[in-house]
Amino acid sequence: MEESKITRWLIEAIPYPVLFADLTHTIRYMNRRAKFEYEEVLGYRNLIGSSLLDCHNKESCEKIRAVVKRFESHGGEEVLTVTSRNQRAYMAPVRDESGTLVGYFERYELNQQR
Repeated sequence: MEESKITRWLIEAIPYPVLFADLTHTIRYMNRRAKFEYEEVLGYRNLIGSSLLDCHNKESCEKIRAVVKRFESHGGEEVLTVTSRNQRAYMAPVRDESGTLVGYFERYELNQQR
């Protein structure tokens, strides 16, 4: 089996919404759960290739930018925040083989009250 296929299968199996955005905040990947949450629950469409910042309010955008700045200076490797829907959201840097920051992933825990 190809390592890239196994990696994709693993990410798709994660029961939380997971997305990857590059350093311009462009969404490059969303797992199935993220697509469902953003598209079916929140009403967004065609997010791959668009800005993650378009899905957040001004305050959240400022927080995202600040976290990415921390990642750029190797400050912290995972950040926990709380969303406007009272969900725990995690952001972590994604680095290439040489340690250069190439983007970040965002994962959040769904409220169990739905």
